[in-house]
Formats: sequence, C-alpha cells, structure tokens
Amino acid sequence: MTNANTNNSSEFDYIVIGGGSAGCVLAGRLTEDSDRSLCLLEAGGGGDNWVVNVPVGAVVIIPSKINNWALETVPQAGLNGRKGYQPRGKCLGGSSAINAMAYIRGNRKDYDGWAALGNTGWTYNEVLPYFIKSENNERIHDDFHGQGGPLNVSDLQSNNPLQNTYLAAASEVGYPINHDFNGEEQEGLGTYQVTQKNGARWSAAKGYLFPHMGNRSNLHVEINALAQRIIIENGRAVGVEFKQNGVKKTIRARREVIVSAGAFQSPQLLMVSGIGDRQELEKHGIPVIQDLPGVGKNLHDHPDFVFGYKSNNTKDTFGVSLSGSIKMLGQIQKYRQTHHGMVSSNFAECGGFLKSHPDLAIPNLQLHFVVALVDNHARTMHMGHGISCHVCLLNPRSRGTVKLSGPTMDDTPLIDPNFFGDPADIEDMVAGFKMTKKLMDAEAFKGVISKDLFTANIQNDDDIRAVLRQRTDTVYHPVGSCKMGIDDMAVVDPTLKVYGIQGLRVVDASIMPSVVNGNTNAPTIMIAEKAVDMIRAEHS
Repeated sequence: MTNANTNNSSEFDYIVIGGGSAGCVLAGRLTEDSDRSLCLLEAGGGGDNWVVNVPVGAVVIIPSKINNWALETVPQAGLNGRKGYQPRGKCLGGSSAINAMAYIRGNRKDYDGWAALGNTGWTYNEVLPYFIKSENNERIHDDFHGQGGPLNVSDLQSNNPLQNTYLAAASEVGYPINHDFNGEEQEGLGTYQVTQKNGARWSAAKGYLFPHMGNRSNLHVEINALAQRIIIENGRAVGVEFKQNGVKKTIRARREVIVSAGAFQSPQLLMVSGIGDRQELEKHGIPVIQDLPGVGKNLHDHPDFVFGYKSNNTKDTFGVSLSGSIKMLGQIQKYRQTHHGMVSSNFAECGGFLKSHPDLAIPNLQLHFVVALVDNHARTMHMGHGISCHVCLLNPRSRGTVKLSGPTMDDTPLIDPNFFGDPADIEDMVAGFKMTKKLMDAEAFKGVISKDLFTANIQNDDDIRAVLRQRTDTVYHPVGSCKMGIDDMAVVDPTLKVYGIQGLRVVDASIMPSVVNGNTNAPTIMIAEKAVDMIRAEHS
C-alpha cells in the first residue's frame, strides 16, 4: 500500500495524519498538483478487501476490531453509569469503510449557524458547491447534486420489499414522504441513498485515493503508521514522528502538517504534542507549547435509541436461522452475478427526519430503519429474525470532552460525550421515542412484527426515560473536539488553522462547532474539499 518507503530524511510539502474520509480527500486532491508532494499516514491497514467492499460486511466490522478502533467511553452518568461503544474506522477510508453508507449532508441551517458564529465562508450557499463537487449522483440530477465527482452516490440495490412497508407505515401515521433528504427540504421519511457503486461500498479511499496510488509519484501512503507527535519548532509544525511496525520514524513538512485523525484522536494528538489546556498537559508531564484550552472540549454526538422486534418474515430480514442461512447462500450467488439483493444492503435502508414539535424550524430527530434485529451494536445476538428502528436526537445540548489517560498516542483517550448531561436532551428523546413508536405500531407492520423485545411494557413518560437511560448510545457521529470558531474555546480558525501554531491545520469532523442534522461522513468530505481550496489559495 505504500508508494515509497519513508525514512528519517524524507521531506514532503504536506503531511496528512489519518487516512479516513477527510485524509483521503486531502491526499487525492492536493496531489493533483504534480509539483506538490504529500505523505499520508494511516494507523490501520489498506481497507480494500471483501469485508469492506461488500456492504453486508459492515455487520462483521462494527462489533469487532477488524478495521476498527473499537473504542469506548468513560462511564456515562446519564446512561446509568454504562460505558458506551465507539467504533471508528482504522484503515484507509476510515469510518467510510465501516459505516452504513447513508449519504446525508445535514440541514441548510446547520451551516448558516456555523457562519453566524463568526466562521466566515461556511454558509450553506458557500459549502454547497463542495458537496456538489465531491458527488457523482446516479439518480438525482438537479441544482443540489453533482455528477462526475469522486464520491459515488446511488440508490440501494437490495430490492427489499420492507422499504415499501416502511413508507406505507409512514403514510398511515401521517408522516411526510421525502425522496431526497439532501434537496430543498429535509423533513420526511424515505429510503436512503448510499455511497455505493454497482451494489458495492464506495469509501472515500475508493473514490479519492486508490485510483492514484502507484500512479502519482508525488503521493506517498504509509499504512500501519501511528502518529506519535507533531514536531514543532519555533512555533511552527515542521514534521511528524510516527511508529510503523515497531520502528519510530520522522518525516518533515515543507508547507503544512494536516491532522485528520477524527474527533477522538485529533485532539489527543494535539495534546500529546504540547497543544491544549495547560492543566491537562501538565497533569501528564507534557511540555506546553501552546496553551489552547478548547482542545478536547465541545465533544458531542447524536444520542440514539434502538427499537428491536422479532419477525416471522425470514425472507426479507437478516437473522440467525437454518432457513435464513440457506436463503443467504442464494443471495450470495445472486450478488456475485448481479450485485443486487440482500448482500448489497446497508442494513439501515430507510429513515428520515422528523420534528418532535411542529413549531421547530428544522427537524430534530433522525430515524434509521434496519432490516435486522440490532442489539448493542450487533454485539448481542438473538436467534431468529427481526427488524429495528433507531431514533436519534440531532441537536443535543450536552457537551463532553476528550482527555488524556497518558502522555502518548498509545494511551487510549478518555472519551466523554456526556450523553443526557443536559436534561432537555432526554425530554426531546421522550418525544422522539413516542413518534417512532407510533410509526412502528402502524398497521403496515402488523404482519412483520411478532414481538416487541425492548419497549412492550412501557406505560408512561417515566418508563420511557428509564428505558432511554438503559439503552441509549451513540449512532456514530462524534464531532466538535477541535472546534472551529473565533471565541476563546475555538481550536482552529475559519481556515482550519490551529491557533498559535504556524503550518498546522485540523481537517475532519472534530472542527464542527455543532453537529450537523444527519450522518457526518458527507459533511466531513465537504470540509476536506473546502480545505483543499483554502490550502491551495495560501500556497499558490
């Protein structure tokens, strides 16, 4: 996977730390300029095998450590002291190689809200061209979508009739139907478009990186290379020390070091390099290079609750049964021949956006309808077949932290999203619970659901609050820990430069001042596309 072997004398124009969604965009775009060299460091492996490429491979990845950091939170007071699970991609493509592939950008007001905080250049109208530039949408051709971009977006090829059941239930209970969540209007329920091509996963690596590896002499990719620290001399980032196969190496950057290690490890890397809250650094004996109190603060995520149901429909659902195993053998053969059918499923085939109160300006709830029984991130197995429906809170008020457990990158970060830290969040989730339960109780599902596993005995709001605290966890959208802004707690400015250090940027979901209304992969790719133009403008 490496284009060239680096050594202690290696020097590049740019070093990008992290080969996830943002890092792949940066590597692919910046090396379009043939006179600029770039080295991409990825702590994981190559990310190009059947487990990644075949969509149902996600069910193998999420509960395991295959291409997955498989992190966990500190005990969450709002979740009865439980530790939450935090899967994060650990391979080229990052979390775009292990996610459910839903292509969602967020709401117009998300980005206008960022700009209103002083982040010049980040209004919806200013970021929309970067969404369009990144996209190759196979079905939708209008002013909101792009064709010819590296990120392929398609309709699902699973052909699952439960999609129609879901839409029938939505219509039955009066929820609007939406055929494009990334168009003029976000509200409504429907089927998700996905980052797939011909029924196979289309990760950021597949779109932006793999086509150029081995073909561009200015692109160097190092896998199994865990960054140890950013080298800073006289207030400027000039290189990176990393560990590869047990050997420490150092490379230098002529122009910039760009951190794209994600919402947990980007702040961790800044802190172990001497950039962060003075008290936090001194507690671990790290010399303070830049006292930047916002590093690791403002962490937040979408809290998510999952309804789970047993089903007698073994034809259209995933599950553990003899008949299901026989059926899956046929589906595997079908996928090999046509790339259609259940093997192409992203599991979370349907969903959408609802308002818990009609007077809200934008939806504050997102649903993911899954054609399988999912319990505890697929780590708790149930015999038989089933379906699930997630509901998450899109605009949580709770804020948490990423802190250090030790002074090196080998020490696992202390992750605290502080779920339900603000009592208003659980009250919004009570409303979300009721709206989702109304949908799943629709007549359309009567022939599908045979047993309600987790919520059958819920009688009142107190019962709802209790089960929310018992079963809520992440829906895999952590952001905010290297916040972009102009206030005292901001880590990067609106051009994503780290305050107080020259030649250093952070480009990933950690820079989001507030989490977007939806899945975070497409917005992260947009952030990187916009960052490329800002970097080019500075160094032209």
